Amino acid sequence: MDRGPRTLRRGVEPLWAQLLADLRRRLADGQFADSFPGELALVAEYSVSRHTVREALRRLREEGTVVAARGRAPRLAEPVEIEQPLGALYSLFSSVETAGLIQRSVVRTLDVRADGVVAVRLGLEESTPLVYLERLRMAGEAPLALDRVWLPGHLAAPLLDVDFSHTALYGEYSRLCGVRLTGGREHIRAVIPTPAEQHLLAIGSDVAAFAIDRLGCSAGRPAEWRHTIVRGDRFAVTADFSARAGYHVDMSTPIARKDVI
Repeated sequence: MDRGPRTLRRGVEPLWAQLLADLRRRLADGQFADSFPGELALVAEYSVSRHTVREALRRLREEGTVVAARGRAPRLAEPVEIEQPLGALYSLFSSVETAGLIQRSVVRTLDVRADGVVAVRLGLEESTPLVYLERLRMAGEAPLALDRVWLPGHLAAPLLDVDFSHTALYGEYSRLCGVRLTGGREHIRAVIPTPAEQHLLAIGSDVAAFAIDRLGCSAGRPAEWRHTIVRGDRFAVTADFSARAGYHVDMSTPIARKDVI
Protein backbone atom coordinates (compact mmCIF):
# COMPACT_ATOMS: atom_id res chain seq x y z
CA MET A 1 0.00 0.00 0.00
CA ASP A 2 1.22 3.53 -0.79
CA ARG A 3 2.13 5.60 2.23
CA GLY A 4 2.99 9.20 3.02
CA PRO A 5 1.99 12.50 1.37
CA ARG A 6 1.39 12.65 -2.37
CA THR A 7 2.47 15.32 -4.80
CA LEU A 8 0.50 16.34 -7.88
CA ARG A 9 2.25 18.02 -10.80
CA ARG A 10 1.42 21.70 -11.21
CA GLY A 11 0.69 23.09 -14.66
CA VAL A 12 0.35 19.78 -16.53
CA GLU A 13 -3.39 19.19 -16.27
CA PRO A 14 -6.01 20.31 -13.73
CA LEU A 15 -5.21 19.14 -10.22
CA TRP A 16 -8.66 17.60 -9.83
CA ALA A 17 -8.05 15.46 -12.96
CA GLN A 18 -4.70 14.26 -11.59
CA LEU A 19 -6.30 13.52 -8.23
CA LEU A 20 -9.15 11.67 -9.93
CA ALA A 21 -6.71 9.53 -11.94
CA ASP A 22 -4.72 8.64 -8.83
CA LEU A 23 -7.85 7.77 -6.84
CA ARG A 24 -9.04 5.54 -9.69
CA ARG A 25 -5.68 3.79 -9.70
CA ARG A 26 -5.79 3.23 -5.96
CA LEU A 27 -9.38 1.98 -6.18
CA ALA A 28 -8.35 -0.54 -8.85
CA ASP A 29 -5.51 -1.68 -6.57
CA GLY A 30 -8.01 -2.30 -3.75
CA GLN A 31 -6.43 0.25 -1.40
CA PHE A 32 -9.81 1.49 -0.15
CA ALA A 33 -11.38 -1.89 0.55
CA ASP A 34 -11.86 -1.07 4.26
CA SER A 35 -12.86 2.60 3.99
CA PHE A 36 -12.65 5.58 1.68
CA PRO A 37 -10.92 8.75 2.96
CA GLY A 38 -12.96 11.87 3.66
CA GLU A 39 -12.49 15.29 2.08
CA LEU A 40 -10.19 16.67 4.76
CA ALA A 41 -8.03 13.56 4.75
CA LEU A 42 -7.57 13.86 0.98
CA VAL A 43 -6.81 17.59 1.27
CA ALA A 44 -4.04 16.81 3.75
CA GLU A 45 -2.70 13.79 1.90
CA TYR A 46 -2.44 15.50 -1.50
CA SER A 47 -1.81 19.09 -0.33
CA VAL A 48 -4.59 20.48 -2.50
CA SER A 49 -7.63 22.67 -1.90
CA ARG A 50 -10.98 21.38 -0.76
CA HIS A 51 -12.42 22.55 -4.08
CA THR A 52 -10.00 20.24 -5.94
CA VAL A 53 -11.00 17.27 -3.77
CA ARG A 54 -14.71 17.97 -4.17
CA GLU A 55 -14.41 18.11 -7.97
CA ALA A 56 -12.63 14.74 -8.07
CA LEU A 57 -15.20 13.22 -5.72
CA ARG A 58 -18.02 14.64 -7.82
CA ARG A 59 -16.68 12.73 -10.83
CA LEU A 60 -16.45 9.53 -8.80
CA ARG A 61 -20.05 10.00 -7.68
CA GLU A 62 -21.21 10.49 -11.28
CA GLU A 63 -19.44 7.26 -12.24
CA GLY A 64 -21.21 5.40 -9.43
CA THR A 65 -17.91 4.53 -7.75
CA VAL A 66 -18.35 6.58 -4.57
CA VAL A 67 -21.43 7.57 -2.60
CA ALA A 68 -21.31 10.84 -0.67
CA ALA A 69 -24.10 12.79 1.02
CA ARG A 70 -23.95 16.25 2.58
CA GLY A 71 -22.40 16.09 6.02
CA ARG A 72 -21.32 12.45 5.65
CA ALA A 73 -17.97 10.95 4.70
CA PRO A 74 -17.74 9.44 1.19
CA ARG A 75 -17.88 5.67 0.92
CA LEU A 76 -17.51 3.10 -1.82
CA ALA A 77 -20.71 2.36 -3.68
CA GLU A 78 -21.97 -1.20 -3.86
CA PRO A 79 -21.41 -2.63 -7.37
CA VAL A 80 -24.53 -2.31 -9.52
CA GLU A 81 -25.67 -5.65 -10.89
CA ILE A 82 -26.77 -5.77 -14.53
CA GLU A 83 -29.84 -8.01 -14.75
CA GLN A 84 -31.20 -9.61 -17.91
CA PRO A 85 -34.42 -11.59 -18.39
CA LEU A 86 -34.24 -14.97 -20.07
CA GLY A 87 -36.14 -15.22 -23.33
CA ALA A 88 -35.75 -11.55 -24.28
CA LEU A 89 -33.77 -9.91 -27.07
CA TYR A 90 -31.77 -7.32 -25.16
CA SER A 91 -28.98 -4.84 -25.73
CA LEU A 92 -26.17 -4.74 -23.17
CA PHE A 93 -25.73 -1.06 -24.09
CA SER A 94 -29.29 -0.25 -23.00
CA SER A 95 -29.17 -2.49 -19.93
CA VAL A 96 -26.08 -0.76 -18.54
CA GLU A 97 -27.59 2.69 -19.01
CA THR A 98 -30.91 1.53 -17.54
CA ALA A 99 -28.97 0.53 -14.41
CA GLY A 100 -27.87 4.18 -14.10
CA LEU A 101 -24.28 3.62 -15.23
CA ILE A 102 -22.35 5.25 -18.05
CA GLN A 103 -21.89 2.77 -20.89
CA ARG A 104 -18.84 2.92 -23.10
CA SER A 105 -16.71 0.44 -25.00
CA VAL A 106 -13.04 0.04 -25.75
CA VAL A 107 -13.00 -1.13 -29.37
CA ARG A 108 -10.21 -3.68 -29.69
CA THR A 109 -10.89 -4.83 -33.26
CA LEU A 110 -13.20 -3.87 -36.13
CA ASP A 111 -12.32 -5.53 -39.42
CA VAL A 112 -13.32 -8.04 -42.09
CA ARG A 113 -12.14 -11.64 -41.77
CA ALA A 114 -13.06 -15.22 -42.62
CA ASP A 115 -13.99 -17.75 -39.95
CA GLY A 116 -15.23 -21.06 -41.26
CA VAL A 117 -16.81 -22.24 -37.98
CA VAL A 118 -18.77 -19.03 -37.42
CA ALA A 119 -19.76 -18.78 -41.09
CA VAL A 120 -21.38 -22.22 -40.92
CA ARG A 121 -23.31 -21.16 -37.81
CA LEU A 122 -24.60 -18.20 -39.80
CA GLY A 123 -25.66 -20.52 -42.63
CA LEU A 124 -22.93 -19.23 -44.97
CA GLU A 125 -20.07 -20.73 -46.96
CA GLU A 126 -16.93 -21.14 -44.86
CA SER A 127 -14.97 -18.55 -46.86
CA THR A 128 -17.65 -15.85 -46.64
CA PRO A 129 -16.23 -12.50 -45.42
CA LEU A 130 -17.51 -11.52 -41.97
CA VAL A 131 -17.44 -8.18 -40.18
CA TYR A 132 -15.79 -8.80 -36.80
CA LEU A 133 -16.20 -6.44 -33.84
CA GLU A 134 -14.46 -7.02 -30.51
CA ARG A 135 -15.13 -4.66 -27.60
CA LEU A 136 -14.36 -4.43 -23.91
CA ARG A 137 -17.68 -3.27 -22.50
CA MET A 138 -17.51 -0.89 -19.55
CA ALA A 139 -20.16 -0.13 -16.90
CA GLY A 140 -19.06 3.14 -15.35
CA GLU A 141 -15.30 2.86 -14.95
CA ALA A 142 -15.28 -0.91 -14.40
CA PRO A 143 -15.01 -3.55 -17.14
CA LEU A 144 -18.17 -5.62 -17.45
CA ALA A 145 -17.80 -7.87 -20.50
CA LEU A 146 -15.57 -8.91 -23.36
CA ASP A 147 -17.82 -8.96 -26.41
CA ARG A 148 -17.01 -10.59 -29.78
CA VAL A 149 -19.47 -10.30 -32.69
CA TRP A 150 -19.42 -11.70 -36.22
CA LEU A 151 -21.84 -10.34 -38.85
CA PRO A 152 -22.31 -11.35 -42.52
CA GLY A 153 -20.09 -9.03 -44.54
CA HIS A 154 -22.64 -8.44 -47.30
CA LEU A 155 -25.06 -7.11 -44.67
CA ALA A 156 -22.79 -5.31 -42.23
CA ALA A 157 -20.09 -3.62 -44.38
CA PRO A 158 -21.39 -0.07 -43.62
CA LEU A 159 -20.60 -0.66 -39.92
CA LEU A 160 -16.85 -0.60 -40.60
CA ASP A 161 -16.90 3.22 -40.44
CA VAL A 162 -18.82 3.45 -37.15
CA ASP A 163 -17.22 4.49 -33.85
CA PHE A 164 -18.57 1.92 -31.40
CA SER A 165 -17.01 3.46 -28.28
CA HIS A 166 -20.43 4.75 -27.21
CA THR A 167 -22.81 3.41 -29.84
CA ALA A 168 -25.30 0.55 -29.72
CA LEU A 169 -24.56 -2.09 -32.38
CA TYR A 170 -28.18 -3.03 -32.95
CA GLY A 171 -29.21 0.58 -33.52
CA GLU A 172 -26.50 1.09 -36.16
CA TYR A 173 -27.17 -2.32 -37.74
CA SER A 174 -30.77 -1.25 -38.26
CA ARG A 175 -30.05 2.36 -39.28
CA LEU A 176 -27.19 1.77 -41.70
CA CYS A 177 -27.82 -1.74 -42.94
CA GLY A 178 -31.58 -2.17 -42.64
CA VAL A 179 -31.10 -5.25 -40.45
CA ARG A 180 -33.25 -5.44 -37.32
CA LEU A 181 -32.85 -8.46 -35.08
CA THR A 182 -36.18 -10.06 -34.27
CA GLY A 183 -35.17 -13.16 -32.32
CA GLY A 184 -32.67 -15.95 -32.00
CA ARG A 185 -31.18 -18.37 -29.52
CA GLU A 186 -28.85 -17.95 -26.56
CA HIS A 187 -26.72 -20.47 -24.69
CA ILE A 188 -25.47 -19.34 -21.25
CA ARG A 189 -22.99 -21.26 -19.13
CA ALA A 190 -20.59 -20.60 -16.27
CA VAL A 191 -16.89 -20.50 -17.15
CA ILE A 192 -13.56 -19.60 -15.61
CA PRO A 193 -12.07 -16.85 -17.83
CA THR A 194 -8.62 -17.34 -19.29
CA PRO A 195 -5.76 -15.34 -17.69
CA ALA A 196 -5.91 -12.87 -20.62
CA GLU A 197 -9.66 -12.41 -20.14
CA GLN A 198 -9.21 -11.97 -16.38
CA HIS A 199 -6.71 -9.20 -17.05
CA LEU A 200 -9.05 -7.39 -19.44
CA LEU A 201 -12.02 -7.75 -17.09
CA ALA A 202 -9.96 -6.67 -14.05
CA ILE A 203 -10.94 -9.73 -12.01
CA GLY A 204 -8.98 -12.32 -10.09
CA SER A 205 -8.89 -16.06 -10.57
CA ASP A 206 -11.54 -16.43 -7.85
CA VAL A 207 -14.26 -14.71 -9.95
CA ALA A 208 -16.19 -16.82 -12.44
CA ALA A 209 -18.02 -15.50 -15.48
CA PHE A 210 -20.89 -16.20 -17.81
CA ALA A 211 -20.17 -17.21 -21.39
CA ILE A 212 -23.08 -16.18 -23.60
CA ASP A 213 -23.31 -17.51 -27.16
CA ARG A 214 -26.02 -15.83 -29.20
CA LEU A 215 -27.32 -16.52 -32.68
CA GLY A 216 -29.34 -13.46 -33.63
CA CYS A 217 -31.83 -13.62 -36.47
CA SER A 218 -33.59 -11.10 -38.67
CA ALA A 219 -36.85 -12.24 -40.23
CA GLY A 220 -35.88 -15.82 -39.43
CA ARG A 221 -32.43 -15.66 -41.07
CA PRO A 222 -29.12 -15.65 -39.11
CA ALA A 223 -27.64 -12.14 -38.94
CA GLU A 224 -25.30 -12.27 -35.93
CA TRP A 225 -23.10 -14.68 -34.02
CA ARG A 226 -21.96 -13.29 -30.68
CA HIS A 227 -19.71 -14.67 -27.95
CA THR A 228 -19.59 -12.65 -24.74
CA ILE A 229 -17.70 -13.23 -21.50
CA VAL A 230 -19.47 -11.35 -18.68
CA ARG A 231 -18.22 -10.89 -15.13
CA GLY A 232 -20.21 -13.16 -12.84
CA ASP A 233 -20.05 -10.65 -9.98
CA ARG A 234 -21.77 -7.93 -12.05
CA PHE A 235 -24.34 -9.82 -14.13
CA ALA A 236 -27.43 -11.94 -13.46
CA VAL A 237 -30.12 -13.63 -15.53
CA THR A 238 -33.72 -14.00 -14.39
CA ALA A 239 -36.72 -16.03 -15.54
CA ASP A 240 -40.44 -15.90 -14.87
CA PHE A 241 -42.23 -19.21 -14.48
CA SER A 242 -45.55 -20.63 -13.36
CA ALA A 243 -46.77 -23.99 -12.06
CA ARG A 244 -48.75 -24.43 -15.24
CA ALA A 245 -46.28 -23.32 -17.90
CA GLY A 246 -42.98 -23.95 -16.14
CA TYR A 247 -39.84 -22.91 -17.99
CA HIS A 248 -37.57 -24.56 -20.50
CA VAL A 249 -34.19 -25.95 -19.47
CA ASP A 250 -31.92 -27.16 -22.26
CA MET A 251 -29.71 -30.04 -21.06
CA SER A 252 -27.98 -30.50 -24.42
CA THR A 253 -24.20 -30.76 -24.72
CA PRO A 254 -22.60 -27.30 -24.42
CA ILE A 255 -20.61 -25.87 -27.30
CA ALA A 256 -16.90 -26.50 -26.89
CA ARG A 257 -14.98 -23.39 -25.83
CA LYS A 258 -12.42 -23.75 -28.61
CA ASP A 259 -15.24 -23.44 -31.17
CA VAL A 260 -16.46 -20.03 -30.04
CA ILE A 261 -13.35 -18.00 -29.34
